[in-house]
Amino acid sequence: MTTDTSIPTASRYSVSMSPRAVAQPNPAMTERFAPARSILEQAVRQHAFPGAAWGVLHPGATVALDAVGRFTYEASAPAIQPETVFDLASLTKVIATTAAAMLLVDRGLFDLDERLGDILPGFVIGMEPGSGKQHVTLRMLLAHTSGLPAYATLFREHTTPAALLRAILRLPLEAKPGARTEYSDFGFILLGKVVEVLSAEPLDAFCAREIFAPLGLETTRFCPPQETRHAIPPTEDDLTFRGRVIQGEVQDENCFVLDGVAGHAGVFANVADLLRFAQCILGQGRTQDGKPLFQPATVSQFATRQGPPDGNSRALGWDVPTEGSSSGRYFGPRSIGHLGYSGCSLWMDPDQELAVALLTNRTWPDRSNDAIRQVRPAFHNAVVESLRG
Repeated sequence: MTTDTSIPTASRYSVSMSPRAVAQPNPAMTERFAPARSILEQAVRQHAFPGAAWGVLHPGATVALDAVGRFTYEASAPAIQPETVFDLASLTKVIATTAAAMLLVDRGLFDLDERLGDILPGFVIGMEPGSGKQHVTLRMLLAHTSGLPAYATLFREHTTPAALLRAILRLPLEAKPGARTEYSDFGFILLGKVVEVLSAEPLDAFCAREIFAPLGLETTRFCPPQETRHAIPPTEDDLTFRGRVIQGEVQDENCFVLDGVAGHAGVFANVADLLRFAQCILGQGRTQDGKPLFQPATVSQFATRQGPPDGNSRALGWDVPTEGSSSGRYFGPRSIGHLGYSGCSLWMDPDQELAVALLTNRTWPDRSNDAIRQVRPAFHNAVVESLRG
């Protein structure tokens, strides 16, 4: 971990800085999960991230909901609370886009083996001969085997939603479809557009009504309103693109150009909402009141590891534990999860009836710090060890 002790000055950052008391967790919970909390407290001291909120679901009930640290490294910054909302970054891929795909599968509108070009013709119109783009399926996008590149700073040249989408549709493949696993933001941006075409409405509206509301997700949404942004930890002091502190608006620049709503990023939520979502997935698609949201077979299908074309493997939308996984050493082979670039994660193990959510703003004040790579597995190990103890 980095031991850099430099602290930004108050005059540099336009972030809400009114002092608040640090959250006091339940004493019994603190005692049980003291090793896990200690790891996060140490991470804050070593500047892996300014603060974190976290929670544990086991089995079917929230047994931990806690927070450490502050919005930034300043002593006067607001304390992170268990209910604090964070930018989920790529957790959007599962909380919104993958979940929307599951719903549409259940409704007979989303065929995993349908070709992307049949839904978004701009993906194949004008393609280079032999490019293979005509063979890309929705299943490949979900499994990150489409051959699309992982990432590019398209936002620098394409500054409107229409222009950026056209640029993504025209991207050449970097590999033959189905030949290798390459985690791709662009694949999920296109999946978000597929959801919009098949549902005949914007992605954010569909997810709000069909997923977030039925699950009782009270804080989960795209594009938080201006009046709530001060209560969300900042993710970055953006010196190269927007020229301002990013607080309460999506950090991802490609998503920003897409007006904050995209299949790969843009959702904000707190820990309690993530655990409610996890409870549904672990409960084979049922809401808290027992009503079916997803069909059990669809939950199982999306959580199943796909055939690894190149020795790598993912489920549909979800990541799975591999050697050196951020989930640590105790999450079993049927576990699924996902990470967010801003420093968030959600891991679930159906065999242990366990879900762990960790929300941080590890990219504050810039993106150079990757100490969270060591924190995540150590934290998850400590959580499971506390449960087993």
